Amino acid sequence: MTQFVPLLWLLLLAWPFAIHAQEPPPGHLDVATVEAHLRYLASDELKGRRTGTAENRQAAEFLAERFREYGLQEPAGAPGYLQPLPFLQVAPPEKGTLQVGDDAFRLGEDLLVVQGAPLEMEGEGVFAGYGWVDRLNGRNDFEGLDCRGKVVFVLGGSPEGRGLRDLFRAMEHKRRWARERGAVALVELYQLPMPWPFFRRYFGGKRLSIGGEAGATDKAFTHAWINAPDKGALKLKIKAGAPVRLEHSGATKRAIAAANVVGWVPGTDSLLREEYVLVTAHFDHVGTAAQNGGGTPEDSIYNGARDNAIGTVALLNAAYHLARNPARRSVIFLAVNAEEMGLLGSSYYAEHPLVPLEKTVFNLNTDGAGYTDTTSVAFVGMGRTNADSALVASARAHGLQPVINPAPEQNLYERSDNISFSARGVPSVSISPGFREMNEEIMRHYHQVTDEADTLDFGYVARFCRVFAEAVRRVADQPERPFWAPGDPFEPVGKALYHLP
Repeated sequence: MTQFVPLLWLLLLAWPFAIHAQEPPPGHLDVATVEAHLRYLASDELKGRRTGTAENRQAAEFLAERFREYGLQEPAGAPGYLQPLPFLQVAPPEKGTLQVGDDAFRLGEDLLVVQGAPLEMEGEGVFAGYGWVDRLNGRNDFEGLDCRGKVVFVLGGSPEGRGLRDLFRAMEHKRRWARERGAVALVELYQLPMPWPFFRRYFGGKRLSIGGEAGATDKAFTHAWINAPDKGALKLKIKAGAPVRLEHSGATKRAIAAANVVGWVPGTDSLLREEYVLVTAHFDHVGTAAQNGGGTPEDSIYNGARDNAIGTVALLNAAYHLARNPARRSVIFLAVNAEEMGLLGSSYYAEHPLVPLEKTVFNLNTDGAGYTDTTSVAFVGMGRTNADSALVASARAHGLQPVINPAPEQNLYERSDNISFSARGVPSVSISPGFREMNEEIMRHYHQVTDEADTLDFGYVARFCRVFAEAVRRVADQPERPFWAPGDPFEPVGKALYHLP
């Protein structure tokens, strides 16, 4: 009996809390509403929510209506909660070839033209390393090279890194540097970790760019990629002056209608309400087999229940919760478009914020490819800011265990919308449903037509939504202003953004 009595008391004390844990906490969407919202966003009716489609605009209107229903305030610059995005849809050339000596590359096989007006040229090539310029560190890969009237060949990516963000940023810089030096085209030699067929499919179909991000001269400049089986031999041919012939029929562009969805809740503290926590989740997905390839004879719709209808509904729940229980700081809710097109919606907002970024003190993002553990929630970016204790407490408050920085080899921190804000100095962390590695179970649904609402555990999804709302609240209420941990790579740009010593 002496050992049984303490155990009995522990069980009796835990019993009412265990019962209460099964009930939806006040001020959150109930499980039925979470399920209804998610089933709609991941429905066949919305056809995968691809940016630029009528169904994507339908999803945006649905989210805007929820913001209106919950009582969020409409920010200036986003009438009806919609921030217009000046996107261009770029379609690749229909035909094209590149010849370097006796090596031939063909469009649709080992040649990809990502932009450029129709071109037909014969001449010389020049090899320029990564095609990179870094004046602060004394690097100039074009030094001593005559690029005028030539095709500039460079290694793919940048010497600074080969993550997704690095790739997009590098492409823009490298073609500008090549064009300014008189080149007629830039050709990158593919050497990235992702398989060439995936990369070719991503950039070889219709894709989006932000209108006005570069002038007409830049848009007309040819930028191509090749998958060369022997890059070393090809570089030797180029350096030896092998003749180069490049021709293609030209990429085409048209404007499309798209929008981010934005609303906000004012803070309650007379001082802290001038600081804003930015909450993000992307609501777009990749569309249908006709737009994205793949699919099966039975199913052609990439419904995107996990990626990222779960995150979108978590954002809705957080908006519902904070609208009824405002935090000390003000909170902006940003449902982001075109994440699947290269983080374009978040990049545009970061460049054109509706609240100045120097007043935006933290970004809490949610995104994911799925889950394998319904007892946990995953945090990507832990250890980088002073918000860790608030985030861990949010998971434990709802009975879930925190998984810290899962699958580090995947570089997940730089693969979602939070990086658009981190790169400009705003501290950020991203939250995902529970997983520890990108294993077969995750990949079974990631960007697959099998990612359907019927395959989800809605009890767990609702719990995840509550954790996310709790995390928003705790960060928005913490007395200490959120900031980067000392020594973080983004700390210097953060100090510059906030005018800190």
